[in-house]
This record gives sequence, C-alpha cells and structure tokens, in this order.
Amino acid sequence: MSERHDAGEEHLLRWGNEALELAFASGPDEPVALVGIGSRGGVDRAVPILGQALRQPLVEVSAFGHGRFPGSFRHVDTVIGARLRYRSHRLEDDHTLRIEQRDVDTGLSVTSVFELRPEVSAFRTWTEVTAGEPVVLDFVSTFVTGAFLTAAPEVDGFVLASAANDWVAESRWTTKPLRDIGLARIDRDVQHQPPRSRIHVANRGSWSSGEQAPTAVLLATNGEYALAWQVEHNGPWGYELGETRHGAYLLLTGPTDQDNQWSVRLASGEQFTSVPASVAFADGGVDEVLGALTEQRRATRHLRGADHTLPIVFNDYMNTLMGDPTTETLLPLIDAAANAGADLFCIDAGWYAEGHWWDTVGEWLPAASRFPGGIDEVIDHIRSRGMIAGLWLEPEVIGVRSPLALATSGRALPESAFFSREGIRIAEHGRHLLDLRDPAARAHVDGVIDRLVADHGIGFIKMDSNTMTGPGTDAGGLAPGAGLLEHNRALLDLLDDVQERHPSLLFESCASGAMRMDSAMLSRLHLQSTSDQQDPVMYATIAAAAPASMLPEQAGNWAYPLTGSGREAMVFALVNGILGRMYLSGYLNRMEPVEVELVREAVAAQQLVLADIEQSLPFWPLGLPAWDDPWVALGLRNADGARLSLWRRPGASETVVIPVPHYRGREVVVAPFFPSETDGWAWRWDAPSGELTVSVSTAAPTARVLTLTPEPEAPTTTKDSPA
Repeated sequence: MSERHDAGEEHLLRWGNEALELAFASGPDEPVALVGIGSRGGVDRAVPILGQALRQPLVEVSAFGHGRFPGSFRHVDTVIGARLRYRSHRLEDDHTLRIEQRDVDTGLSVTSVFELRPEVSAFRTWTEVTAGEPVVLDFVSTFVTGAFLTAAPEVDGFVLASAANDWVAESRWTTKPLRDIGLARIDRDVQHQPPRSRIHVANRGSWSSGEQAPTAVLLATNGEYALAWQVEHNGPWGYELGETRHGAYLLLTGPTDQDNQWSVRLASGEQFTSVPASVAFADGGVDEVLGALTEQRRATRHLRGADHTLPIVFNDYMNTLMGDPTTETLLPLIDAAANAGADLFCIDAGWYAEGHWWDTVGEWLPAASRFPGGIDEVIDHIRSRGMIAGLWLEPEVIGVRSPLALATSGRALPESAFFSREGIRIAEHGRHLLDLRDPAARAHVDGVIDRLVADHGIGFIKMDSNTMTGPGTDAGGLAPGAGLLEHNRALLDLLDDVQERHPSLLFESCASGAMRMDSAMLSRLHLQSTSDQQDPVMYATIAAAAPASMLPEQAGNWAYPLTGSGREAMVFALVNGILGRMYLSGYLNRMEPVEVELVREAVAAQQLVLADIEQSLPFWPLGLPAWDDPWVALGLRNADGARLSLWRRPGASETVVIPVPHYRGREVVVAPFFPSETDGWAWRWDAPSGELTVSVSTAAPTARVLTLTPEPEAPTTTKDSPA
C-alpha cells in the first residue's frame, strides 16, 4: 500500500504491508528521509513522523572530489547525500518500492529499493547508483535513517545489543546504552556543530563474521520499540550509530574506502548496486524483533525442496577423528551413527591427503593410504546403512604446495585464477584464495563438486573456509575491496548454479566455525556451523545465541557426548544440539549400552523438534546470552507451546526464575522433554506472573530441555456471540 500527501511543499509518502508502515518525507530543498517506521495499525493509527530538524538523508554517497562536510571518520554528512533531491517513486508490484533521487551537480542518479513480504514486519533494502558523468565512488550506503527517534527524543533512550565473534568464541552478545559504547555527550547548541563520535561496528576481508556478527538490535529503554538488522553480505560490511546536528542516525553499509580499500570507477551510464540488508521492527523487545527477523529470513531464503528434509548429521571430526579419517576408523563409527538414528554421515577433513593435509589441498582426490579399498568402500557402507554420504570440502582455496599452485607441476591453474596484489599472488595460512571471477577458477570449483557428486554419489558438502586473505585483490585494475566484492558475488552465483544442477545436494556453511555467518550465504545454504568449540560447557552460550543470527533450522550445533564422562556431562553436551540442528559426533562405537541409549533418546527428541522447527520462533527468557552467564536459556515456541533449553553452568545458583511473558495469565503444564527423567530438577509455574521457577539439586554443569504447554485461551466473546 502507498499514499503520498503534500503538506505545503513537503511531500510525505506512506508505504507498507499488513504488518509494517514506512514513512518517507522530501521537499524541494532537502533529500528524501525515512521519517517513520512502525506497526501498521489500521486507518486510525499512522506511524509517528520525525520533526524536520531531526531528519537524516536516506542515502549517503561520497566520491573522489566529493567528500563530507564537516569532515570526520563518520560515513554521514556526505555532500552528495545532502544534495540529492527527490525525482520520482515507483511501485514495481505490491511489495517493491523504488525511490529515485538525483544530484544536479554530478548528474548522479540514486535509487533506494525496498522490498516487503506479506505479513512480515521487516523489509529488505539496497541502493543503486547510476553515473551521469564519470565518477569514482568511495562510499555508498545501503540504508540510513533517524526514524527511531520517534520512540525517544535522544539517544539516551536506547541500548544496543550486538555480538562479537571469534573462532570458538562465537556470538558473544552484550547489551549496553549508546552513551556507554561511543556516543559522547556534548552540548550541540553551544557547539553549533554535529558531534563527530560514532558507534562503528564492522567486519573486514573474506570472513564476514570474523570479528563481529552482522546482526544487531537497537532497543528503546521503555521496551516499546525495537529495530533489528542484518547486513546480507559474505564479505565486508559495517553499521554505524551517531548523532546529527539535532537528531541521530543508523547507517548500514557494505565495503567502504576508508575501512576496506573499496572504490569503483563508473563511466557515464554505468551502475553500482550496494550490498543488501534487512531491517525488522517490533513494538516490543529482543524476542519480538528477532522473531520478526526470523520470519524475514524464512521469507527471503532461496528454499529448495531438499532443504525441508532436515537430516540429522553425524560428523566424524569434533572430539572424535579430528581430521584423521581412515577406512578402519570410519566403518565402526558409521554403524554406530546409523544405530543412533543419524540420517547423514559426513567424512570431515583429511580424506584427500597423505599425511599433513593443510597446505597441499586443491585437487580433492581421495588419499589411497587412508582408504586401501578406495573411498567408495566407505561411502557405499554409509549408504548401505540408510544414510546420505557427505564430505568436507574447502573449494575456494589452493594450498601453496598443491600441484595446482606450482608452475613446475604442469597442472597449475593460471595466475588469473588467484587473488593477487601488485601482481603478487596472495598467500595466507598456507593457502592461496581462488578468484571466482576468473573462468579457470570457476571451472575448477564446478568440476570438483560435479565430480564428487557424479563419481561418489555425495549428497552433502561441508563447505569450509579457513583462510582470511585481507582487503581483496587488485587484479583487473580494481581497488582491492572492489575485487573482493566482485569475488563475493561470484561465489554466490556459483552456489546458485551448483544447486540448480544438483537440487538434492545439501551444503553446510562453515568457516573455522562461524566466521562466515551471514545471510547472503545462509539464504542459499542448508546449514550453518555455529562453532568449532570443543568444550560443551562453553558451547552452551553459542548454541543458545545462534538463532539470533540464523534460522533455528539452520543452526548446526555440535553435540559430542564423551564416553565415560558421566551422565550429566553427556546430557549437557546433547542438550546443546536439540533446539536447533543437532550436529552429532563422538565415539558412539565405544560407548556403554546405557550411554548409547541416552544418545538415541536425544536423537529422538531432536526428531520431534525438527517436525515443527520451521514454524517455530526463538525466544530468550533470560535475555540474549552473555559469554560468561551462569544460567543460559533458549526457547522455541509455536502455536502449540514451547520447548525450553536450560543450562546451569559452574557458579550458577541452585534456583533461577524464568520469565515467560508470552504465557502470562495462563496455566502451563511443564514437563521434561530431554532427558525424560527429572533427575534432580524441579520446577513450578506461576500463572499470574508468567514465571517458571526452576530448582536444581544436581551439581553444575547440568542441562535440561523442558516442554511448556499452555492451556487453551478462553474464546473471546462479543455482543453477537454466545458467552
């Protein structure tokens, strides 16, 4: 829906769907601004509109010779952005809005694109820039707004929830006031200038989440307004929060010149398109707005029929073979995994190499010494036990000692196939990164995947990426960041083409754990590795936080029970995998019968979760988990009720109160889900407060999954219906 109102010389455009309304304002002497974001409440309720002095231009653009005023480290205050003027808007269909602006001085045309999905309180957006005269762009925003100030007049009324990310320390969420994390308080009237401080969160290079998660939440402290966003790019990105002369802004972007050595030269008529992002809104807090973002992820995912199969995966790596698979070690694991109920068996790293396997990768041929009877003996056994066969693969790299990298081998790929700077091939961590813009590099990766499917019947690829290669490649005369951006987009095209050729082939996204945990990849791939963390107690917060960054049906959480560790330790490790996608590992073949039975019970519980996980929304009754939280909680709820995972870690109290406001005022039946016995856990539900009090006599660490089944709500009566 859309409508345009003229208020004097100001033009107001309201547009939205059943759940969300956006309001845009423009005038003859100002650029377009997004001045309102809120729930659509019918004809009697329109979203509040920012006052004129608080407005932030919808687009910020800078180019060589056209920078910022005043100058700063910030990405706002661009002179081109301030010069943009409304030209037209167009509805391409019921769910896509295009707003065009133009800079008269340069002839630059800028189009902001917004997409809505039916009944989802979120939108997807990006920016298209077309050159009027030759120009070198060095920054193009994806999205900018100050509309959140309709919920509070100053940034003092907001907190930011964001997540640091690292290898084996993924998804470390914190929630802090904006003043405490970078926005200095100054007297703007006395200074007659906008502040220069900012909150700047960004990621660099080929690991899109190597240091920070590309998802965050801005929350009004009154609990009645929340924005969540995800930058949907498998390379560099950033977001920025700051104050303007009278207002404030949130800015989302892909790579930039000052952060990522990105710039692009456009001839007259040429176009550049920014990386996309999704933004969700809720009249509430974290659970409500991340629920809306969950629905947006489902609505925008490139979903195939095969993705609905949701197989339970056994992988031989974590706390098990650790990259040293052989026929002898795999065959008993395969039997044990099948007996436990796994649907898919993935042979992890090492299957392709004789001895040390790190810097020789690239050909992806089975190692004869590991499989004396050939790897198909192992793969055939996987299939004979009723499971799909999978392989670990790192297709985007060539080891520095691989024949494909050595000119003396006679089999080397051309120099154009590799990332390079100043004509020198980049080498990091014993690998060269393939430049997938190059036909030879693309043909190599396509050929490897097609061969593994055709020759070995592979149905699953654990697609890893362990090399972060810096700003990018300047091959072809581009700035390094521009070369990386084109490569990132070429990788997505490759994945789309591969899955079109092999519609039943499933892919896991992995990058030293979750170093590439972005929605560009996850919109296409089946599963995301959430960590390489080997300690199940530390894994608890990673597993609990995962659905904040991805769909719960894509959250591949390792469950690696250790034989002989004791019942509570095994339960804890298995609970990590249940409210998500259980990624099973461990020496199941060495377990005692009682231990095997516990694993089978966990797998059966996971199968029940998978039956409705694609219709479930996550919630965090103790808040988004911080890295050292003693008690950790994650729930999945749907129309029938909820399942709740609780982890008590060392140092935690014996009693915890779990607020579940969604069921406040209703009677709820609380029961054990996994394991089926209470084993020292007890609980009490209080309907008026909507609180679950849990008491534990079992020593920490200990964990459980509970079910919460509310009694049906009383039907609403009206004057025309019987009581």
